[in-house]
Amino acid sequence: MEACFGPGGLLARGHENYEYRPGQLQMALAVEEAFRQRWHLMVEAGTGTGKTLAYLIPALSSGQRVVISTGTKNLQDQIYFKDVPFLAKLLGRPLRVCYMKGRANYLCRQKVYDLESQPVLHGLEEVEQFAEIRAWERLTETGDRAELAGLPEDSALWPKLDARRETCTGQKCPSFDRCFLTKMHQRALESDLIIVNHHLFFADLAVREREYASILPDYGAVIFDEAHEMEEVASTYFGLALSTWRLEEFCRDAEQMLRLKQRMTKPLHRAIQRLAEQTHLFFSLFPAPEGRFGFEDREQFLERNFEAYSGFQNALLALETELNVLAEKPEEVHTLLRRLAELREDFTFLLESRDKRFVFWYERRNRGVFLQATPIDVSPILYERLFEPVDTIVLTSATLAVGGNFDFAKARLGVRRTRELVLEPHFDYQEQALLYLPQGLPDPNTAEFTAAAAEEVLRILELSRGRAFVLFTSFQQMRQIFERVQGKVRYPLLLQGTAPKRALLEQFQSPANAGAVLFATASFWQGVDVPGEQLSCVIVDRLPFAVPSDPVVKARVEGLREVGGNPFYDYQVPDAVIALKQGFGRLIRSRTDRGVLALLDGRIQTRNYGKVFLESLPPYRMTRQRADVERFFLDG
Repeated sequence: MEACFGPGGLLARGHENYEYRPGQLQMALAVEEAFRQRWHLMVEAGTGTGKTLAYLIPALSSGQRVVISTGTKNLQDQIYFKDVPFLAKLLGRPLRVCYMKGRANYLCRQKVYDLESQPVLHGLEEVEQFAEIRAWERLTETGDRAELAGLPEDSALWPKLDARRETCTGQKCPSFDRCFLTKMHQRALESDLIIVNHHLFFADLAVREREYASILPDYGAVIFDEAHEMEEVASTYFGLALSTWRLEEFCRDAEQMLRLKQRMTKPLHRAIQRLAEQTHLFFSLFPAPEGRFGFEDREQFLERNFEAYSGFQNALLALETELNVLAEKPEEVHTLLRRLAELREDFTFLLESRDKRFVFWYERRNRGVFLQATPIDVSPILYERLFEPVDTIVLTSATLAVGGNFDFAKARLGVRRTRELVLEPHFDYQEQALLYLPQGLPDPNTAEFTAAAAEEVLRILELSRGRAFVLFTSFQQMRQIFERVQGKVRYPLLLQGTAPKRALLEQFQSPANAGAVLFATASFWQGVDVPGEQLSCVIVDRLPFAVPSDPVVKARVEGLREVGGNPFYDYQVPDAVIALKQGFGRLIRSRTDRGVLALLDGRIQTRNYGKVFLESLPPYRMTRQRADVERFFLDG
């Protein structure tokens, strides 16, 4: 590794802008040793360390098939389209690397052929899109919809043609040998590196015991980049969910398939219509307000609404009966029957299970209702299915440690044996960043806070000349402060929710919007990269504690309390520390970046737990004086 990463080494000779980084070499040596010794490794590697190459090169030389799982598609793209070609050129040989996305990103050839012979299209737009997709299907090597630049994101046609697991007939499909997923799986079998994202990895891990569902080949090692996101993603896929959208999709799929295969009968049509009606009736029983709510009173709910519950179950059974009596069933009918069995099983579990390992809750979002069962603790699942059977797992992130150790991440993820490494920061935070903690602001939980915070935001934006992210822990607080600031600053103001995320970032970075200020919440706290002067200030309204009334948070707090833990210090504080590190991490993205981080929450200095936050942050220079902020920007 020294010959690769050291001064004058292979990387230095192959890249004119390469900079020797001791932390990068240290990490590469640790990853190489983890592969050799077959042990797990946790690494906190701050922005600028060059951690991607620090695990890619050891992985390529390990002699194993290694899965690399990323938290974001952007990082997945960067590795495959930028880092891998660079390393192939550097090493002077092609690399055996496969890029895998979720199944819904790929075209199903059989669906195209079926739709061509028995068109079930709605409107001129779908007809034109189908003609484009049909011509593309003959030429594409991958079937990845990303190649269809002109296909709208919300195309109503694509879900009729994608390769979702739910509608796949597997090896019994006439087009199995030419299937894009079959080809992708073959490429993966021939690859040394397989690049996926956390959603695909955990979706696959959750169904690996089902032969028809697994998409990843066997692997000897996994590297998780942006590993701080693992618990949340894993909880989704090891839980259960049943929604109006899932049921409406099933009804659409059933209707379309039966018509395409010329198997639709009047009783089948009535059974599908009845299921759609019973779905609407049952889910309309949930209260109207949007949000996430606990579903602890399921027993009483069933007593009050047993007729609707039975009506829904009977509608599922009636459709199953009608499908079973069909003669000479095409394979797609067996797929529908499997899905119906899964729907009945999930529905029964969500309404009747007494499994104390899960928290049961529901959410109203947009026009959908979602019933959920989420594991309260995924650590035993991950230990059994991931950390115990796989020889080497590397977890890395810029925000993985709390108070200089990995105790929190290890407990939440089920990591029992591991080597640990916290790298020294690559950036000179003392010179590049100033942490500003304003004096005299009210407690964030008081009614006076919003007005005082808005005035402080105005003062900071005047000093920074805009060029800021103002990040919030709630939409309500974001809107209230935005309304108070709007019209009082001379810089363009952008508000999350007024345009898609990508469009807002493009507007923020546009020269036409010099000095722009973006007001945003959770989705902008991580995975956003705006290097340079355009982002010179990040203002955070309050310490980002998870909402205590959230049903999953509440269940995890109660679960820790029941086993004698201290949920506030064992879970809520460490979780908020990592979120704050992520939010502040938007600011310094290169050695030339400079900026001010402002936290409007005085509890970081007045409460005992505040020191955990301060000890976990990079070594920023810190001040409580606005004059120091003014001086910092003038010096820049």
